[in-house]
Amino acid sequence: MTENAPADFYRTQENPGLWPYRGQVAAVGIGHSPTARRWDGQASTSIGAWAMVAIRNAIEDAGISPSDVDGLVLDRSTTTGAWWPEGDPLPEDVISQFQPGVEPFDGIAALSSEWILNNMPELDNVTFTMYGPGCMSNVICVASEAIGRGLANTVVLVKAWHNFPGRYYQGGANARPLVEGPAVWRNPWGVSAATGDGWTFQEYMAKYGKTHDMMAPFIVEEKKNGLMFPEGFFAQHRPDEVTVEDYVNARWIVEPMNLFDHDMPIHVAVAYVFTTAERAQDMAQTPVYIMNHGTTRPKFGLTQGLDNAEASTDSTGRKMLAGAGIAADDLSFENMYEGFTTFHNYFIEGLGYAGIQRGEALDLYAGDISITSDKPVSPSGGNQGGGRTRIWMHTDTIQQIQGRAGDRQIRVPAEIGISGGPMPQGGDFTIWSATPD
Repeated sequence: MTENAPADFYRTQENPGLWPYRGQVAAVGIGHSPTARRWDGQASTSIGAWAMVAIRNAIEDAGISPSDVDGLVLDRSTTTGAWWPEGDPLPEDVISQFQPGVEPFDGIAALSSEWILNNMPELDNVTFTMYGPGCMSNVICVASEAIGRGLANTVVLVKAWHNFPGRYYQGGANARPLVEGPAVWRNPWGVSAATGDGWTFQEYMAKYGKTHDMMAPFIVEEKKNGLMFPEGFFAQHRPDEVTVEDYVNARWIVEPMNLFDHDMPIHVAVAYVFTTAERAQDMAQTPVYIMNHGTTRPKFGLTQGLDNAEASTDSTGRKMLAGAGIAADDLSFENMYEGFTTFHNYFIEGLGYAGIQRGEALDLYAGDISITSDKPVSPSGGNQGGGRTRIWMHTDTIQQIQGRAGDRQIRVPAEIGISGGPMPQGGDFTIWSATPD
């Protein structure tokens, strides 16, 4: 059985020294499935089927044979809020069209390495499998470390997100008549995923004298960049720009977080091919070298709060830059997470990106943060521009450095970038480079 990565795979300490495998691991191939707002119930569009589409696309993009792949790293979970309704029968007509994995919902509402290998016989040389729980940011750290340690040579990384019909975050325990456990303190009036972040942003505005409307330029750029991302949901299905007026007049979900401060869940899968720097030279795409990966898992009470958000992202900034051997000024661009848009403020301030300090992110947004600027902010468009996946930031970073981001290609040389997340409450991060040293 495939197991989660052990604790020593993650670089959690500050002042960690350079990553021992700095520049020795490279990202090469990228593969995406189509996108959909929700699963339509067909076997051909199930999350397992689309994961296989993404894997095959990534292998083809790298210009290698499936037999060249000897490692598989993925996250087993495929949602954070779209659970199969309790009591509903399993979709046996879909499940029966695939080889089984390790649990009844494999390929439908979860994804195991066993299910993938059972249904992809062409991956006949995989000897290493491991899970990076949570999201692609974790998977990237695990795969990079595995290759650096020599546990595998060429690894396929997979992350898939399913979305079933119905309201997100309103199933499972959230559908029960009573709130139980620690949630009685966090959700006494019901569930809203952004409640804690709304409190944190309220503190931020009060501390630094900012307003919610000052987020508008960031949202406008996010949406604009997302529409230049052909793999993204909005580029494929809803090609409408969002204006400043749209943002400031949008309805509150949990004040001060409005509709456009929340990402929209979608149904999609993505895969990457990572390999050694040496093997990458013979593959079809330009290598993008991993200079450092890091993990932040702060400890705090029932909710994050601004002090904790700033302390944890300060820590992330220090360990990521030091472990890569670079300074903030060396970053050509950044692609930090923004599933709730205000996360982005804490992350880029913690990095000191574009020379900013605490409380200055909204001032930065008031200037030029576009792909044509000297210091582009979130050229991927993130979850806001592509749909809720936590992967656009990584795909875009690889593509930017490879010079194949299309209309999103930043105008300054894309030499070093940073991406990661998902949240100040806990996340995994990567620094990428066009050169191995």
